[in-house]
Amino acid sequence: MVVVAQLVEPRIVIPVVAGSSPVVHPILSHREATPAAGRERGSPALAMQPLESRIQYKFRNSLLLAEALTHPSLAYESHKAFDNQRLEFLGDAVLQLAVTEKLYRLFPEFTEGRLTKLRARVVSRRALARLASSIDLGDYVMLGKGEEQSGGRRRPSTLADAFEALIGAVYLDAGMKPARELVLRLLDGDIDGMVESPDERNPKGELQEALQSIHPQAPVYRIVSEAGPDHRRVFQAEVSWRKAVLATGKGKSKKEAEARAAAEALRTRVWEA
Repeated sequence: MVVVAQLVEPRIVIPVVAGSSPVVHPILSHREATPAAGRERGSPALAMQPLESRIQYKFRNSLLLAEALTHPSLAYESHKAFDNQRLEFLGDAVLQLAVTEKLYRLFPEFTEGRLTKLRARVVSRRALARLASSIDLGDYVMLGKGEEQSGGRRRPSTLADAFEALIGAVYLDAGMKPARELVLRLLDGDIDGMVESPDERNPKGELQEALQSIHPQAPVYRIVSEAGPDHRRVFQAEVSWRKAVLATGKGKSKKEAEARAAAEALRTRVWEA
């Protein structure tokens, strides 16, 4: 069965096989606009399935995903009025609501001011860019030739905007519940760090940001030992990155031990040696 989808302009008509995920983007008209991942596979179109696997969500309407991944530079160079800015606007609101609700429930004793500061830590542009890097979102964004050549694929503003647009696309595709689940799953580490130290900086988030500015691989935490009676348990955590151990830390809970390991890694910064 073939469904005809019409977007933005009457002359843009795209045949889409019902039930399929990969699509040819409506304004992909030259090879330079194909994302890095697509070029490596030698394909003129963006294969959506790998990104869907990374975020653990499969789109019903793959055109929404295509829209979320379209940078304004491609629309400008192609003379088409189709980019991810509207979805970015929507996704920002969805992110704010999902995070606000989560923090509201986690910290019932906190004032509005303290909750606002916590939320700002979670949904800052730098934090969103880091989250986008953790799922290699930049590899899937469709850029114009000029933006591609100027390094736009790794630009924090591009990554943050695409991440917000992606959340907006999930919201339109399936509603608030799947969008909220995706947001909270990707933000799980950052929120866990806040539970342990709500009034301090988040060492796990800072470490991940520092490391992923060098390489997209995220640090890995492992509990290497635990000792003491049940009511006075002490855990030791180890943090490693790209098969190298960076530091260890001890705490009364696994999360605290991981946070201290991250803080120690930030102090020693052995990856710079």
